[in-house]
Amino acid sequence: MNHVLLASAAPIIPKSLLGNPDSYACERANRLFCWGWLSRNWGSVLWPALRQHVVITLIAVGLGFAIASSLAVLAHRYRRVEQPVVVVTTIFYTIPALALFEILVAVPGFGLSLTTAETALVSYTLLIIFRNTLTGLREVPADVREAAAGMGMSRWQVLARVELPLALPAIIAGVRIATVSTIALATIAALIVNEGLGVPILTAISESTFKTELIAAGVLAVALAVAADALLVGLQRLMTPWARAT
Repeated sequence: MNHVLLASAAPIIPKSLLGNPDSYACERANRLFCWGWLSRNWGSVLWPALRQHVVITLIAVGLGFAIASSLAVLAHRYRRVEQPVVVVTTIFYTIPALALFEILVAVPGFGLSLTTAETALVSYTLLIIFRNTLTGLREVPADVREAAAGMGMSRWQVLARVELPLALPAIIAGVRIATVSTIALATIAALIVNEGLGVPILTAISESTFKTELIAAGVLAVALAVAADALLVGLQRLMTPWARAT
């Protein structure tokens, strides 16, 4: 799979400017960080990679949340569902990322595609979101459920109007962990799909470890993870005003 790493690599220094001794001197010396390279390549390299990384993460976490939360609600209603789900999702979670990517690439119908990358990323979100959602639902006090039932609510009304709102802090905590993990793992997905911040990172490594591109893409990945986590914390505070008041 090594050929994939170099598939989209482009020359850092345009050949037409190599003869100018004052042009790209910082890049030629491969200094720690070259602001000129950043300004010249932001619009064509880093910004598109950042946008792709956001999309890849949103798809993976969104699908993972839909699957895992549905399974958690089902396991909350039927306890026999919990153990099989935990076993399967734990197996997915413990497989090393590179190994899982390679296995999926070999599966007919997958190959080197975005579908392969998203399938692997979704699988890593399932265990975290499932456990947090189920834990949040089960930690709702029994007397609260009984009071809701006493008011004439059906079981599904209790779930929608009482249990899920009270479980939101635990649910969002799981989404936060899954989101940050997915942002990190999505950089590895560049091995099989030419998208995301992993592309400039791998390109920089393949080009004699070009420091500026490596640092810029790495910092963007870290900043994206921090921003996503902060956004989800704010969302949690907005959706659980009673917890904030307490």
